[in-house]
Amino acid sequence: MNCEIIPINESTWRIEDGGVRLFLLAGSEKALLIDSGMNLHTAREVAAELTSLPLSLLNTHADRDHIGSNEEFESFYMHPAEEPVYRRSGKPGTVLPVLDGDVIDLGGRELEIIHLPGHTPGSIAVLDRNSRALFSGDPIQQNGHVFMFGDHRNLEDYAASLGHLEAFADRFDGIWPSHGDCPISPDLIGRLRDGARDILAGKIAGRPTDFHGNRIVVYDLGFCSLLCGS
Repeated sequence: MNCEIIPINESTWRIEDGGVRLFLLAGSEKALLIDSGMNLHTAREVAAELTSLPLSLLNTHADRDHIGSNEEFESFYMHPAEEPVYRRSGKPGTVLPVLDGDVIDLGGRELEIIHLPGHTPGSIAVLDRNSRALFSGDPIQQNGHVFMFGDHRNLEDYAASLGHLEAFADRFDGIWPSHGDCPISPDLIGRLRDGARDILAGKIAGRPTDFHGNRIVVYDLGFCSLLCGS
């Protein structure tokens, strides 16, 4: 088992899989795995060592570092706007669609879906209502890199999504992202929103570079970088 398991509390775990992390949340009746890793291809087995509850999978989005163990699950929760991206990966499985405002109840633990398009069309965050925690996927990061280059990324949608997420800021005390520092403060949402808006307005100078064969522009916000198309 090539991963690090870090308990958050008696019913929540973070699973570090190299440069990405998964989360396992347990209620009184069911458990939910948030994303299935990159290098890890036995996420179900890892989760089974932590809980005996019936297990479901939710993908925050379909970038390859979040779907590494998806073939272990016959079905999984995902926003329907993300399915075309997922199908291009060639991985199997039935998408159980979740939309903005939907709630998954694990038994005394309600998880609300927040749609955050921009990083990908179907990116979602999960608001753990009882624990006042937000599991944000990729859009919110500190000391990380938000990928915003490629045909399915949209910086305008990303900035709007951050504005949408701010409306929920009084409902969570901390953010648990998939990359970078963890946990992080909710005030990063506004800082990222302002940074994205400044990039769109031409107020921040970017640094052109090559990234794995892609010509991109890096916008360094000081606490996080946005990697955008050239």
